[in-house]
Amino acid sequence: MPTGLRNILIIKPSALGDVVLALPALSALRRNFPDAKISWLIRPEFAPLLENHPHLTEVIPFDRKFLGKAWYHPKAFVALVSLTRRLRRSKFDAVFDLQGLFRTACLAWLSGCKKRFGMANAREHAHLFYTHKIEQGHDCIHLVDYYLKIIEAALQKTEDRGQKTENGRQKSKPIFLLPVNPHIRDSVSNLLAGHNIKFGEYIVFVPGSTHHGKCWPVERFAALADRISSRFSLPIIAVGTEAESSIIEAIKDLTDVHIINFAGQTSLTELVALLKDAKLVVSNDTGPGHIAAALGTPLVLMYSWSNPARIAPYGRSECMVAREPYSRGFEIKSIDAKHSVKNITVDEVYQKACEQINP
Repeated sequence: MPTGLRNILIIKPSALGDVVLALPALSALRRNFPDAKISWLIRPEFAPLLENHPHLTEVIPFDRKFLGKAWYHPKAFVALVSLTRRLRRSKFDAVFDLQGLFRTACLAWLSGCKKRFGMANAREHAHLFYTHKIEQGHDCIHLVDYYLKIIEAALQKTEDRGQKTENGRQKSKPIFLLPVNPHIRDSVSNLLAGHNIKFGEYIVFVPGSTHHGKCWPVERFAALADRISSRFSLPIIAVGTEAESSIIEAIKDLTDVHIINFAGQTSLTELVALLKDAKLVVSNDTGPGHIAAALGTPLVLMYSWSNPARIAPYGRSECMVAREPYSRGFEIKSIDAKHSVKNITVDEVYQKACEQINP
C-alpha cells in the first residue's frame, strides 16, 4: 500500500445527502492509508453522522452560518482565525475538497497544505485554490465515482513518487459505512415500543425536504399510504424535522391510515438506526432518503430537478423513480417542467414499493 500520506483532511461540510455520498471516499482513503490520521471538516448539525466511524480519526466542526459573520462579528472573526490556525497547525499532507465552493477551497488553501485535491469543474472559481484539479468524465458522472476518482488521483501521485509497495494500491471499491451505536438502537427501540412496534416491522415515509420543489404532493403520500397499508398491514412512520411536522399532519388528514408522526422526535443518529431496520422507506430526494440508500434498506427514492445520474442510490437503480434519469448529462439541476416531482404517479411509486418489499 502507499505509505506517503500520514495526515489527511476531507472537506465536505454539507448537505446531509452529500455527506453520505462522500463516505466511500473516506473508506477508500482508510483502506489505502491504514495508519494515517484522517480528519473531516463538517457542519456541526451533520457531525453526528460520523460519530464512532471506524475509518475516521477526528471531526473538525465548521459552523458556516456563524463563521460567515466574521467580517462584522468580532467573536465570529476570532473563531475563524482559530479554525485557520488549527488547520495550519495540523500540517496536513493532503486536503480533499469534495464540496467545491469558494469558501471550502479557500479553507483548503489557508490550511497551508501543499497537496490540495478538488474538482476541475468546481463552482465559484474554487478550482483556483487547488494544486491538483481532477476532471470529471463520462465514467464518473455519479458523485460517488467522481469523489473516488479524486482519491485515485492522490494514490497515483503517491505511487509516482516511488512509494508503491509490492502489493500495490487497493482498488477504491465503494463502501458505505454508517455505524449504529447499540445505545442509540436501544433508544429507538424504546421509542418504537411506545407505539407497539418492533424493529423491522414498519414502513417509513420521508415527505419533507429543505427544497419545496423536491416534495411529492401530500395527497399522493396519503393515497400511497392507503394502498400500502391495505396490502401489507404494516405501521407507517413519517419522519422529518420539527418544522416538517405540519406536512405529516396534512397527509394524516387525507387518509384513514394511522400514520405515526416522528417529526422532530429523533436525533440524527437515532434516525439512522430507525431507517436501518425499516421494511421500506419512501422518500423525496433528501438526506434521510440517501441515508436509507447507503444502509441498503429497501427504498423508493423520488427525483425531480436534481440530476439522478449524479446522486441516485449507488448501484441500486431499482430504488429510483425519476423522469429521464440518465439523459441529463453533467447538469446539476434541471429547469425542464417534465422533470417535476409532480409528474411521478402513485402507481409508479406503489409498484416500486411492492417490488422492494417483495423482490
